[in-house]
Amino acid sequence: MLDKTGIAKRIAKEVKDGYYVNLGIGIPTLVANYVRSDIEVEFQSENGVLGMGPFPFEGEEDADVINAGKQTITTLPGASFFDSAMSFSMIRGQHVDLTILGAMEVAENGDIANWKIPGKMVKGMGGAMDLVASAENIIVAMMHTNKRGESKLLKQCSLPLTGVGCVKKIVTNMAVLEITDNGFKLLERAPGVSVEEIKNATEGNLIVNGDIPEMEL
Repeated sequence: MLDKTGIAKRIAKEVKDGYYVNLGIGIPTLVANYVRSDIEVEFQSENGVLGMGPFPFEGEEDADVINAGKQTITTLPGASFFDSAMSFSMIRGQHVDLTILGAMEVAENGDIANWKIPGKMVKGMGGAMDLVASAENIIVAMMHTNKRGESKLLKQCSLPLTGVGCVKKIVTNMAVLEITDNGFKLLERAPGVSVEEIKNATEGNLIVNGDIPEMEL
């Protein structure tokens, strides 16, 4: 089974040369650390950065250079800074090739809930609303189950939705899954995880065709 770093490493394999990529807060922010060194990728953050690099080493942080999750970051040569209006023009204008988001729930039809838990105080949906409405390629990074062992891959989301039918692929600590018209299609399983375990941890319809390969990180 994967930890958060393992999830990020697997998602990094989905990043292609020349991509412009937006990283959501949480697990997605780790992806920039594991992208292949032989390709060129531009990471965008909706607070107004294009050209994010890996996280800084301890003692080398600059408190004025942060991502949308208020974490300190580094920037690569040629990076640029701009206001939120410009940033969301990039997002809404569909200039971002890949969006990687965290989620609390994903439904078998590609709905995503990642912004509000009833009874908890939140400031609002934020940039996720624009990302899920504009992006054509959304990968979700998440844990397969919650702390109580209950599935987060559902027939229907129980939490307030961020977007409808927008998720294309999910990478969890147990599996890589693709959203299809008939539900979650199992593509890969995490090291040491059986197909039966994934079935038991998935509430939504799970499609299993043939032998499922183990992930390569």
